Amino acid sequence: MIQTLGLATVATTMTGLSRFAFGDGPKSIAGRFPPLNAVALGDLFDLLYEMITSVRTDAPWLTPDAERLDRLTVAEWLDRHNVHDHARLFFPLFLGEMMAADPADVSVLHMAFYLHSGGGIRYLNAFEGGAQAARVDGGAHQLCDILAAKLGDRVLLNQPVRWIGQEGDRVSVRTDRAVHDADAVVVAVPPLLADAIEFCPALPVRRATAATGRGCAIKVHLVYPRPLWRDQGLSGWSVSADGPLLSTVDDSPPGGVGVLTGFTTGRQARAFGLLNEASRRATVLAQVRDLFPGLPAPAGFHVTDWINEQYSRGCYASLFGPGDWLALGPHLSVPHGRVHWAGTEISTEFFGLMEGAIRSGRRVAAEITSLLARTTTTRLEPPCLPNRTQPSPPGDAPTRCTPRTRPAGISASPSTKWPRDTPLRACRSQRPWRTATESRTAVTCFCWPTRRSPTPAPSAAPRWRSRRTSCSCVPHQLATN
Repeated sequence: MIQTLGLATVATTMTGLSRFAFGDGPKSIAGRFPPLNAVALGDLFDLLYEMITSVRTDAPWLTPDAERLDRLTVAEWLDRHNVHDHARLFFPLFLGEMMAADPADVSVLHMAFYLHSGGGIRYLNAFEGGAQAARVDGGAHQLCDILAAKLGDRVLLNQPVRWIGQEGDRVSVRTDRAVHDADAVVVAVPPLLADAIEFCPALPVRRATAATGRGCAIKVHLVYPRPLWRDQGLSGWSVSADGPLLSTVDDSPPGGVGVLTGFTTGRQARAFGLLNEASRRATVLAQVRDLFPGLPAPAGFHVTDWINEQYSRGCYASLFGPGDWLALGPHLSVPHGRVHWAGTEISTEFFGLMEGAIRSGRRVAAEITSLLARTTTTRLEPPCLPNRTQPSPPGDAPTRCTPRTRPAGISASPSTKWPRDTPLRACRSQRPWRTATESRTAVTCFCWPTRRSPTPAPSAAPRWRSRRTSCSCVPHQLATN
């Protein structure tokens, strides 16, 4: 996809010494292996390898002994193996880097699946020939920007979905501003956010449980005139048990400014997220001065707080706690009627990574293509039907449906299959009706003849029904004068 969209990658720079801080002051080491007991870390990774390779990535809940592994937290698993102190010190840093998780927050089954689905520990951690080898030149956000530009005004921002309903072969999606009709819907938000949407009919299994968590990661960019740490023979890579930054990496563009990117994850990220802007800056700069002596104050200081980001609520991906895979796993990718699921948490390959999200998108596109090939809907020309009495809002007298032009501020769904040259007509109730949130509200319904069953309106609006008519209803505020 990167090449298809005309973007390129740039290699991650790892030339120079690494810095490690494990409570006895920072040390410079050639390579990326920490100055800890090598035998202890080797034993730890042997345990991890044995666990990871036993998991079925296509269906983790069918893994042998899955029930026990899914009930056991990673912290409990580590305690039972009585590992060396150096392994116990290093493991939370490793898990935070790989999964943005604290050992107490995830099940053993989820940890093993996550690491296995991403290609294994060696691949996920490798800067040469692995997942860390390259990044998108100019930033990965360009992928989203280019795709959104191709869609144009069909991308609607700041309109969180509140309700998704379906009846027959149609689906309606309600936001705070409008109702949109479609042949199928793809929900591609994290499970915790999807679980907050109201579905009609209700989901057979919720998208998250009380144990489901969110990846805890905050990224900090420090910008310098150039990569000054290289002058000291340092690579910019560091690992620290002291925090708040648990790791740093040289993220500088070729031939440009110097960018030192730091990550705080897990428990440290939750604590860092509670600090105000001044405190965040002060604690990070104090740590960076200790790790990289001689660095001046950065020219830029930028924080990306994924934990408190409104429409993600975490990063890198959702964290499945005890019992989640057995309860949620068999249902994660199964369509709910015409509602389909996508996102990195729905992929059994590269879970938690952008690659996983893209693969899930391709899978769901194939699902919907197959669905639409089996069922077709024929729409007729959609004038408002005059002289047809429709059911009215609660407490209102029956209202005769008479042609009206669409009120200002009320837009039709971009998915509605109306000829572009056909003026939109609407049927509007003659008296205001009340909802739980608005005292003076009218309802506007866009009506069209159909050869299929009508699309239901959301629960907050009346259900307009007729045997031959479908209506998409939008409540909107009336003037107070």
